[in-house]
Amino acid sequence: MQENTNRSNPTARPMRRRTGTREMIVAAMLSAVAFVLMFIEFPIPALIPPFIKMDFSDLPALLGAFALGPGYGIAISFMKNLLHIVIKGTSTACAGELCNFLLGAAFAFTAGLLYRKHKSRKAALIGAFLGAAVMALISVPVNFFVTYPAYVKFYGMPLDAILGMYQAILPSADTLLKCLLIFNLPFTLIKGLADVALCFLVYKPLSPILHGKK
Repeated sequence: MQENTNRSNPTARPMRRRTGTREMIVAAMLSAVAFVLMFIEFPIPALIPPFIKMDFSDLPALLGAFALGPGYGIAISFMKNLLHIVIKGTSTACAGELCNFLLGAAFAFTAGLLYRKHKSRKAALIGAFLGAAVMALISVPVNFFVTYPAYVKFYGMPLDAILGMYQAILPSADTLLKCLLIFNLPFTLIKGLADVALCFLVYKPLSPILHGKK
């Protein structure tokens, strides 16, 4: 009786191994898709300076956070930026990629964590909206202390020139903090909400692939 109780199920460990392998394969696939999506970007010059572009590369991390767990959302966001650095290179000493990773990871982790605690469509929706809001909020300090100082240093672009691009749209945007609050924060929120909308459109059709179901 005791011997049978202590004996492990011979199929349990291989099953866990197969599950872990599947999750890593799905995460790798989503990372590759996210990397490709980084190149599909476009400006919205009437709303924000043209050097800031819209893309949907955070979508795969959000899908991964829901399907695999919040940690995988972070990993996917990290891998897409690592691939970008290795394959395309960086012109900001990785500051731009660091910003992209921090924002995308916060977005995916927040959404995935809430969904993992309360697995329902409502929790997923609330988590995704909350993740988009968190991403928008932290975009202000990350851009203020990391990204824009890197642009000034590594691009050799004076801060006044950067502010001038914002002032071409709104003349009263005369400080960096004001620019980030007026332009970048709502833009990042809209970007996140666009990813949320796409996620809920494609999640169900992609569910068999994400969950390994036939």
